[in-house]
Amino acid sequence: MAGDSSFDIVNKIDNQEVDNALNQTAKEISQRFDFKNTDASIKWHGDASVLVTANADERALAVVDVFKEKLIKRGQSLKILDIGEPRASGKEVRVDVDLQEGISQEQAKKVSKLIRDEGPKGVKVQVQGEELRVTSKKRDHLQEVIALVKAQNYDFAVQFTNYR
Repeated sequence: MAGDSSFDIVNKIDNQEVDNALNQTAKEISQRFDFKNTDASIKWHGDASVLVTANADERALAVVDVFKEKLIKRGQSLKILDIGEPRASGKEVRVDVDLQEGISQEQAKKVSKLIRDEGPKGVKVQVQGEELRVTSKKRDHLQEVIALVKAQNYDFAVQFTNYR
C-alpha cells in the first residue's frame, strides 16, 4: 500500500523574475517620452523592497504601474506587492514597494480552516513555518483542495509545490 500523497502551499517570490521586471521598467522609463525630465527612477532598496522616485506623485505612480505591467508579463502575482503612499522628500516624491513572501500565521489559519470545513474528508493540513503541508491518502482529494484554494480570492499569492 502506498503512503500518503502531499503538497505544500507557499507564497514564494521568484527574485530573478522580479529583478528582470525591475530592469525592464527602468529601461522603459528612461526611453519613454512621458517620463522625460521627470527624474523618474526605480531601484532595489534592500532585499525585499523597491524604491520608486520621480518629481510628482502621478509620475511616481505611473512608474509603479509600468512595474506592475512588467511583473504580470513575467508571470508574477501582484499580490506580492505592498505599495506605500507617495511621500515628498525634498524636490522628489518617493514610493516604497515592499515584496511580501511567506504565509503568515493568520493567513495559514484562514487557509487551513477553509480546507477543513469545505475540503474532502481525510485531508490533513499542517502549518510548517511560512508554508502549509497538505496530505491525503487519495491524490484526487489533493486535486480538489488545489481547486478549492485557487477559487478563493486571498489578499496574498499562493503557489503549490512539492506535489508527491
